[in-house]
Amino acid sequence: MSDRLRDVYVVDAVRTPIGRYGGALAGVRPDDLAAGVLGALVSRTPELDPARIDDVFFGNANGAGEDNRDVARMAVLLAGLPVSVPGTTVNRLCGSGMEAVIQAARAIAVGDASIAVAGGVESMSRSPWVMQKPERGFPTGHQQMYSTTLGWRMVNPRMPEEWTVALGEGAELLAERYGIDREAQDAFALACHRKAARAWSDGLYEGEVVPVDGVDLARDECIRDGTSPQALAKLKPVFRTDGTVTAGNSSPLNDGAAALLLVDEDGLRATGREPLARIGASAVTGIEPQYFGAGPVEAVRRALRKAGRELGELATVELNEAFAAQALACVNQLPGLDPAVVNPRGGAIALGHPLGVSGARLTGAVAHQLAAAGSGTGLATLCIGVGQGLALVLER
Repeated sequence: MSDRLRDVYVVDAVRTPIGRYGGALAGVRPDDLAAGVLGALVSRTPELDPARIDDVFFGNANGAGEDNRDVARMAVLLAGLPVSVPGTTVNRLCGSGMEAVIQAARAIAVGDASIAVAGGVESMSRSPWVMQKPERGFPTGHQQMYSTTLGWRMVNPRMPEEWTVALGEGAELLAERYGIDREAQDAFALACHRKAARAWSDGLYEGEVVPVDGVDLARDECIRDGTSPQALAKLKPVFRTDGTVTAGNSSPLNDGAAALLLVDEDGLRATGREPLARIGASAVTGIEPQYFGAGPVEAVRRALRKAGRELGELATVELNEAFAAQALACVNQLPGLDPAVVNPRGGAIALGHPLGVSGARLTGAVAHQLAAAGSGTGLATLCIGVGQGLALVLER
């Protein structure tokens, strides 16, 4: 191991178009989604010998269905990479894809790897129903089935009830705490859809999004080009009868995959390419589980402090939008952050939030935006269920 940390570069980043729940990607297994982006990523750098890849890190929040048995390693094999290329799957719930990037970057920085792939995959459409194993043979009573698509299940009875509220109720708590009304949430959601639609029409995703074999899906499936303040206002609250959180100002359930190619200086020469960006500092923090949506705030502060940067220096910020109330709560707690640089090409309310993918998607988006600008500092961050926040600084 070197006594000096190595610089880590993002050479390329790709993702699938994000499918809606039960939509265009619902017929595609998650291991095939992961293999698809892995194969596409490698094919875009023909000078790189795939056998040079030291490890593949993939985030995945579920792991209860076809994504079981280490989906990262399955993706390596299904993508036709040499069997000598290993793979590991990491789980930090919504932060899994970014955690994969951070772990891959850390391995390169300390000299354990020179070239690595990091990404994430999730098929919420194909998440299975599960049941607990009976404590004895031939039980006479009914057995409860649990959906693994999203949220708490098989909760430990020792967990305090206030920690295990539904994710949407957590968003209501933040709206209540920070005085974020329904109109502000709907306005945020409307702007998200408009930014995403404009980015697609302007061709800003052409260099980032790769097709899924056998699927006719040209862009992210949940963008509502024609939505309006009136349409959003008609939607009923989901979690409280008198609440403010609706399907329109929340992220949807989704399917997709993303992957990034990370290298050190030697690996960069092996690719023959100019990097998109350099990986900077990262930070992870914890918070009370019911207020999980505010998790990014302290993570952002710590990551920027490590990087020696200020909020006002950021050229672009990708902040995951689990809920409009959650995103607004974070922005409101970060004075000095220019809202105009947050999610300039749309966020998860429009693009979608396949859990294990989002952290990798955010990181790749920042890298592409910095490359397009030619220079600058960017930041990717997201909240995490059960009360965590994760943030990553990138430079160019």
